[in-house]
Amino acid sequence: MTKTFEKAVTGFNHNIKHKGKVYHVQTEDSGVNNPHIITHLFVGGNILASKKTSYSDILNAESLAEVVRELMEEQHKEMLRNLINGVYDNYESAVRSYQPGQLATEADQAQAKLQAGQPMVAPKPVVVPVAPVAPVLPPEVAAARALKEKPKINEVGVETLFGEDLISEKSLDEVILSYLAGEGEQ
Repeated sequence: MTKTFEKAVTGFNHNIKHKGKVYHVQTEDSGVNNPHIITHLFVGGNILASKKTSYSDILNAESLAEVVRELMEEQHKEMLRNLINGVYDNYESAVRSYQPGQLATEADQAQAKLQAGQPMVAPKPVVVPVAPVAPVLPPEVAAARALKEKPKINEVGVETLFGEDLISEKSLDEVILSYLAGEGEQ
């Protein structure tokens, strides 16, 4: 086997709005060590449809990278055409999305297995409660919130956390000259 390219061919990603929802189509090449092209159709972070094509039978082809790229383009376009033509419109009603850490109920798992043609024995989900974590504040925010008397802002002559009392109408040259002359104590 003559490898004409080592790295995978760069894939394609497209977002497309269809019937009020944004779908994402992604096509990838796994490279000559795992010669297949896979295209996924995502909606709401879930994979709605996938297509996987092997190209192990053409690994010795001349210009393999170009041939793989053409195969990827065609498979990607096919997924886009199928989406636009309504092929996947009924799939989404069967798809349930979950939040990170949320587990499917026994009924959801049984229904998914039934649709996939697997036996209806579903394991019970184990839910481990997670205690809410208090946000960790930066030390300066925690110190400011711990003050008994809150600083007054923008009042002339009042010290604040923000250094408004340090602002001067003098130019930088005047500040430097007064410091050098020993007037910086004022």
